[in-house]
Amino acid sequence: MRKPSDGQGPVWQGFHGPNLGYVIEMYEAYLENPDSVDEEIKAYFAENGPPTLEKSEIAHSQTNVIQVSTPIEKILAAANLADKVRGYGHLAADIYPLKNQEPDKELIEMDYYGLTKQDLEEIPAHFISTDIPHHLKNGYEAIEYLKKVYTGKIAFEIRHVNNNQEKMWIRNKIESGSLLPSLTADKKKKLLQRLTEVEEFEKFIHKTFVGQKRFSIEGLDTLVPLIDEIILETVENGASTINIGMAHRGRLNVLAHNLGKPYEMIFAEFQHAPNKELVPSEGSIGINFGWTGDVKYHLGLNRELPEKNQRKARITLANNPSHLEFVGAVVEGFTRAAQDDRTDKGYPKEDLSSALAILVHGDAAFPGQGIVAETLNLSRLKGYRTGGTIHVIANNLIGFTTERMDSRSTRYSSDLAKGYEMPILHVNADDPEAVLAAAQFACEYRETFKKDVLIDLVGYRRFGHNEMDEPMTTNPLMYQLIQKHPTVKELYAQKLLQENILSQGELEQLEREVLTRLQEAYAKVPEKEEKEGDPKPPETVEKGISKMKTGVPLEKLKKMNEELLQWPEGFQVFSKLSRILKRRLDAFKDNGKVDWGLAETLAFASIIADGTPVRLSGQDSERGTFAHRNIVLYDQNTGEKFSPLHRLSDAKASFSVYNSPLSEGSVLGFEYGYNVFAPETLVLWEAQFGDFSNAAQVIFDQFISSGRAKWGEKSGLVILLPHGYEGQGPEHSSARMERFLTLAAENNWTVANLTSAAQYFHILRRQAAILNKEEVRPLVIMTPKSLLRNPRVASHPSALSEGEFHSIIEHKAIGQEADKVERVVLGTGKMVINLLEQLDTVENTEWLHVVSVEEIYPFPMESLKMVLDSLPNVKEIVWVQEEPKNMGAWTFVEPRIKEIAASDIEVRYVGRRRRSSPAEGDPDVHKMEQACIIDKVITRF
Repeated sequence: MRKPSDGQGPVWQGFHGPNLGYVIEMYEAYLENPDSVDEEIKAYFAENGPPTLEKSEIAHSQTNVIQVSTPIEKILAAANLADKVRGYGHLAADIYPLKNQEPDKELIEMDYYGLTKQDLEEIPAHFISTDIPHHLKNGYEAIEYLKKVYTGKIAFEIRHVNNNQEKMWIRNKIESGSLLPSLTADKKKKLLQRLTEVEEFEKFIHKTFVGQKRFSIEGLDTLVPLIDEIILETVENGASTINIGMAHRGRLNVLAHNLGKPYEMIFAEFQHAPNKELVPSEGSIGINFGWTGDVKYHLGLNRELPEKNQRKARITLANNPSHLEFVGAVVEGFTRAAQDDRTDKGYPKEDLSSALAILVHGDAAFPGQGIVAETLNLSRLKGYRTGGTIHVIANNLIGFTTERMDSRSTRYSSDLAKGYEMPILHVNADDPEAVLAAAQFACEYRETFKKDVLIDLVGYRRFGHNEMDEPMTTNPLMYQLIQKHPTVKELYAQKLLQENILSQGELEQLEREVLTRLQEAYAKVPEKEEKEGDPKPPETVEKGISKMKTGVPLEKLKKMNEELLQWPEGFQVFSKLSRILKRRLDAFKDNGKVDWGLAETLAFASIIADGTPVRLSGQDSERGTFAHRNIVLYDQNTGEKFSPLHRLSDAKASFSVYNSPLSEGSVLGFEYGYNVFAPETLVLWEAQFGDFSNAAQVIFDQFISSGRAKWGEKSGLVILLPHGYEGQGPEHSSARMERFLTLAAENNWTVANLTSAAQYFHILRRQAAILNKEEVRPLVIMTPKSLLRNPRVASHPSALSEGEFHSIIEHKAIGQEADKVERVVLGTGKMVINLLEQLDTVENTEWLHVVSVEEIYPFPMESLKMVLDSLPNVKEIVWVQEEPKNMGAWTFVEPRIKEIAASDIEVRYVGRRRRSSPAEGDPDVHKMEQACIIDKVITRF
């Protein structure tokens, strides 16, 4: 802040335009709360009072010096007015097509600040703004110009953008006049053609398939040219991948026009006719079909743009269920996968300009669904950033039948975005040229600052939520306006007629040509076919995962282990942790054992040595929630980070691990999307505690478990869910295995609960081996907590080098004489380990045979049947579990065990009673319950 030079108070000579407005804004903030400004500025205001200027302020223009005689309070008032036009012009902007919102102009009128036209005319224009066109000579012209640009068909909210460089860039873009470039006559004609295609497509479906849902775009028709423009601008800037996520409103139109899905394919879906043979033969359209399918307005599409100017591009519209906004996180994962180069060791190399995410939100969903905020929070995190997403709110001012006063507590549906400091443009959807300008701004901002930007496309919904609804019953006032309102195509056609850009005859010909294309496409649709009543998955899915060798030579494992414990020269690991890690060298010595954490690290090391990239994320995944992993190390003196997996001599692919934000839904959705888009990568998501995964239940239900059956969307995602009853209460015990088993069918995923480090090693390597195969499927593992350091879970190195994954493990130490076995005990995970520990203290156990079921789904019926067939005198099979009877695996396994058991063998359950809560809250009660369960198992009934 400039100090006074003459002892007469501060002199602010040279402050003008935005700088003057900035100082005034700071002083207003100081008056409201002195602590809200910098300490130096606070002291300055306290000593010298409000800003003042000399009565004969000198303003320097580019070519001359102008003497100003206007009273200083008028100059300050004018600067304040200009600042308020910038900040509150959106309240008076013409952004509502239905004109159903009264503009609020109070804060941008000159009389509110005690100014007259004459006052403003005496102030140089560049006192108001240094960015405005040079032909504006005085303050009045400057203010009127600012009103025009800030209250037109595009309104701006940027005050929440705190970075001054960004703010000045945006202000220059708006006030210089470069935001609204003039379109050529040819571009305007093409824009009208697109609007005609959009409108006629909807009308044709409405008339041809009466009463069928289509979730029409009408009222937001300019969404299609908006997306067109974003794709065009981004591809011209060098992007090769565009990923789009959106709900069902307008989806069919976006598929038809932005992604080029043939009309006849869409019509065939309405007519329930076969459409696979309608896929274009040139291969520019990629459509995957699941065996159960989905409704037409949930389906996605891939499209390859033809090479143009030496650039090719892939556009993907993600499949999306009716859970609206959850697809946003998935699309962000798609996009990061497209940007990462995983072909070399270390973290992947990011190219943020190579791919773009476009997320189309609903105006009710954007503030209403918490997954939106979760996903926005990923935007600038190093493990999840995508270099800026272009968000579009398809704003029809209503959610189903609920109008906005009942669906949000904010003025705009976009207000949530302010917390993430992205510029917000509200644009009138009835002005196609303004919409294109908004698209160009968004692309340029994103390219410049690598940040998110939001376009609030304000329109309306011409019909009900779907075409069978009658909106006049619930929203009569709005729909009286809509029924009288012309379409955007009609409005734009009239504009071009008035500008003499096209004639009435050309307009009619355009409409005929579009309608003819629609009719010709419909004529290609085959007759409705009789569907099979029981759609089945492909044979490769039904047959399951075949046995495979996953061992790694012992010398190779030993070499990897040694390299993992070689740190950069001078790198100081925390002494206690260093000692713990160095003990891993003993694992390959005589009688050494590999614990769970080391087995995992060696699995990762061997997988990247095979050329398969690995990506792991979760809330504490660098260290591990239970401090077992420590796969990223920190120098205790400098804080520098280092991962030994990045320096392995044999590594042929990237390894990345990220501590995630405290979100399950968005992060799991992101990792699923990453895996789908990068199917050659082993992607793992780890919950902090297993039951926290229930905050991501939509992703499990709608995407991971069923995506392949519905959409043909393959995934090999690994989900790690810490599970085990340790007496820590109901929220730190159960990973809710029962939920994953309830969703298990058609070999849609593997659900496992393991009892040895070697088993974990092999199942991870098996998962990596199937990633690019037809039998690929997700893997859900109930991972241990207290067992992480249990000696009984550790494995001899030979089990990693010679073995393979086993769906069951027989514990031969018990029941060695087959004809003496009367009870077969089946269990899984920690319960089996606790049982075996107790049996170490018991004599005369030859009548018991314990089998650990390592893979619960697919259930190993054949393997278990072979065990039972080898034991001729079995009288009973006991399933033991630590979870309550209505939880865990019992309900799932009971009918399967009974199916393989002989009729004279009794199948019994031992475990906790049915409960509403997963576990006890008192550790002492837990121990008593656990002891009671084990006692029942080892005691003859």
